[in-house]
Amino acid sequence: MDNSVLKKRLMTFKGNKGNLIKVSDDLLYDIIRSWEAWSGTSTDLAKELGIHVKQLSFIVRKAKKLHREGRFPVEEFKEIKINSESGQIMELGPCTGMELVWSNGKVIRFSQVDLLVDFLKKAA
Repeated sequence: MDNSVLKKRLMTFKGNKGNLIKVSDDLLYDIIRSWEAWSGTSTDLAKELGIHVKQLSFIVRKAKKLHREGRFPVEEFKEIKINSESGQIMELGPCTGMELVWSNGKVIRFSQVDLLVDFLKKAA
């Protein structure tokens, strides 16, 4: 989500003195996703959102707590592949191949059946 949209949404939760009051869970979710994707400093993100850096740190802590409690939806698995020649990361999207569930509950997803067969041969 664009930071200018997040800034406008945050302004609806600002009180008369500039403090944030009862920020909704869905906005907390969007802010923590933006914070995770931000490549600069937290101070720069806070300036872009129009809030103080201490307010941003409080929002991030609260959002992390809600995430640990399971309030946010579980994200879909996103496979990434690194091109060995160029070193670039390519996102392939949701897995369309096979899934292997181990006895301890771990899931391994394979985008191609050939990769699953090779893995099973090596694991046996």
